[in-house]
Amino acid sequence: MPIKKYKPVTPGMRFRTGMDYAEVTESTPERSLLKKITKSGGRNSSGRMTVRQLGGGHKRRYRVIDFKRDKEGIPAKVSTIEYDPNRTAFIALLIYADGEKRYIISPKDLKVGTTVMSGKGATPDIGNALYLSDIPLGTPIHAIELTPGRGASIARSAGTNGILSGREGKYAIIKMPSGELRRVLMTCKATIGATSNTDHFLVKSGKAGRSRWLGRRPRVRGVAMNPVDHPMGGGEGRASGGHPRSRTGIFAKGQKTRSPQKSSNKLIISKRKK
Repeated sequence: MPIKKYKPVTPGMRFRTGMDYAEVTESTPERSLLKKITKSGGRNSSGRMTVRQLGGGHKRRYRVIDFKRDKEGIPAKVSTIEYDPNRTAFIALLIYADGEKRYIISPKDLKVGTTVMSGKGATPDIGNALYLSDIPLGTPIHAIELTPGRGASIARSAGTNGILSGREGKYAIIKMPSGELRRVLMTCKATIGATSNTDHFLVKSGKAGRSRWLGRRPRVRGVAMNPVDHPMGGGEGRASGGHPRSRTGIFAKGQKTRSPQKSSNKLIISKRKK
């Protein structure tokens, strides 16, 4: 999808880029699939701030997405491709043969009017959800389950996909978007194709105010703080702050954060690219 550039009629428009939404066919969401979103502003039940840099932003309504694709053997027609303010990829509204409506994450090149299906009888075409045991090797996939029946948890953001690389006993070997090579049970489902909105990473906000519209508050650098506020704070003049680390002292570079006792370690064949 092309990226739009704007004439610099204001300072905020000078470096701004945006999407042209050529794929989007409908601007009004399906009312029956909307839910209320309550915002916390980063505060817990006691009113104390537990997550920083959150708050404000435009009001949103949640679109209920079918991550499980458990309506098997029933064809569904793609009615619309829509924008979802809660995620980077676009979503597609499916109308099943029995009249039920559901949202899914829209794959790249999915067109309005296409028929999609999930389950054993489905063919490996874009938008169809199949078990990993039924997908041909080398196929790009997204919305991948890690636990059978729990729903998609991997490769759901804009322009991402994994590759089904091989099979080994009861496991399928998948190359993840991060580059990690991992075993996943073949009874898990995945959707054929890559996710939509592949040019999302090229969008530049152009001004700080657009981050505020998204609910992101300003972030203060650690080196600009006092020693009481951050391990990298303090010093005379523009001190470097020492080894990069978080506010709680966790190193930003070099320190391993994954637990060596984690049960899924045995399923990882090779780790992600550094």
